[in-house]
Amino acid sequence: MLRRMFSSSLLIAALLLNDQICFAGHKDSEEEWNPVSAGPLTTWTAPLCGKGKLVIQPFFFYNRARGTFNADGRYNSLPAGDKKEQFQEQLFAQYGLTNRLELDAQMVYQQNYVKQGDAKAGASGFGDSYLFLRYCALEEKGRLPHLTGVFQLKIPTGKYEHANSSKLGADLMGATSGGGSWDQGLGINLSKKLKPFILHSDAIYSFPQQARVNGVKTRYANYLNYDFGVEYFLSKGFNLVLEVNGFLQGDKQENKAMTPDSKINYFTIAPGIGWSNAKIQTLIAYQRVLTGTNTDANDSVVFTLVYPF
Repeated sequence: MLRRMFSSSLLIAALLLNDQICFAGHKDSEEEWNPVSAGPLTTWTAPLCGKGKLVIQPFFFYNRARGTFNADGRYNSLPAGDKKEQFQEQLFAQYGLTNRLELDAQMVYQQNYVKQGDAKAGASGFGDSYLFLRYCALEEKGRLPHLTGVFQLKIPTGKYEHANSSKLGADLMGATSGGGSWDQGLGINLSKKLKPFILHSDAIYSFPQQARVNGVKTRYANYLNYDFGVEYFLSKGFNLVLEVNGFLQGDKQENKAMTPDSKINYFTIAPGIGWSNAKIQTLIAYQRVLTGTNTDANDSVVFTLVYPF
């Protein structure tokens, strides 16, 4: 009886040791598979850049409107010969305050061009700016994803009022979702590695503050940004990216009266291909607005690269 119990103990110990070895090997293999990339275009990646590290990421957008989605969500193409185009340069920077706390900033400069019939106009200027504070609440472990919380502040640095009628609206640079308002937002970012894929998702809910636009007290409705992106890693530093992005916002108030049919929403899809190594990460993608309300139906080509210091 004692021998049988001793033999069973040995068997159990061997099984436990084997499980530990397998788990350690699995953990090592997970740690070894840590590919670098520029990430998706809009979807946040949950891992932070690390204490004392500075990461600079410029984005270059070419946007062209093929039409608009009206207040009922119905698509209307631009009249023949009309054009609405935009070149946009964004600069995104990350700095690691600690290994779990990161400060980020984003600024935008853009050039807008509009043609309506025989009239043409163009203008350039800064768009709205953003500050972000991100905190890593959980690092990826086993089945659990990487989880990061985010505080977002939109700063109304883009022109949002006193439009020049001869510019056909091209001189307005502020966000249509809240031109002139300071917006605070709270959100969450998730990332999970499932070799050869990395999945990312985020959601940020924002609270615009009252602003005065062309003399009118305006309160834009709260809004939600949500994103989902997947990266598929190939050999020789290449990866494929597919992401979807959504935006939802209700009607705004002007002088405390609700403005009907002023809500904004849109849904976009963006496939892309990237190439990366330890020093630089790049991505080129095509972005298309599929559906929306009170928004332009844009087609965009986007290029970005990441350079860490």
